[in-house]
Amino acid sequence: MEPKKTKYDTNPLDPDFVKNSDGNWSEESAGPETGGVGGGATREIGVSANEEARRSIYSEAPTRRIGNAQLDAPYQSVFVPPNYSPPAPYQSPATPFKPSIERPTARALPGIGLPENWTMILPYAPFYIGVVVAILELFLVPRSEPKARFHASQGLALHVAILVVQTLFGVVELITDSGIGGTLFGVAATVFLIVSMVRVWKGQPHHISPLTEPANWFNEHITPRTKS
Repeated sequence: MEPKKTKYDTNPLDPDFVKNSDGNWSEESAGPETGGVGGGATREIGVSANEEARRSIYSEAPTRRIGNAQLDAPYQSVFVPPNYSPPAPYQSPATPFKPSIERPTARALPGIGLPENWTMILPYAPFYIGVVVAILELFLVPRSEPKARFHASQGLALHVAILVVQTLFGVVELITDSGIGGTLFGVAATVFLIVSMVRVWKGQPHHISPLTEPANWFNEHITPRTKS
């Protein structure tokens, strides 16, 4: 009699699959080739040539040790200093480093006709002489002369900064009726300009870091008349 199926019976297999499987398993279990073990048991296969090598853990070449590390040595305490020679103490060089000094030459610069040494120091001249010279050099000296244009733009930026500060001191003088601060600043600015001229004349590096951006702006936006 066929078993009654319900709506919950979702087995897609043949209803007789389990019964047939049990019968086949019983027949194979009695087979002589399995020795009474079920048909699904693992069968022995032939012994390969490497079977003996697999069974012996000493058949392969021993692991080689790299270096002279003692694996059986105990771990060294962190409080014991390491066993290595300390680094050699620092010795100052026999000839200390000195910045390279390049004195400006007396060759005439193209576009303006003045010697290079005078062209590089005149933008720092006090009493606003350097302002006029720096503007003329930026308009006349080509871009193929970067050192001359650098000092011209830096000298112009320095004079503009001095003018701005002196204007502020003038406003303070009108409010407080005291001009001692402006006088002292004017003397200090004049001394700094003269020192700048001497340094450039001797070929010493003279770069005023706070004036880098305005100096670059003057150098880029003032186009020389003479093309390089």
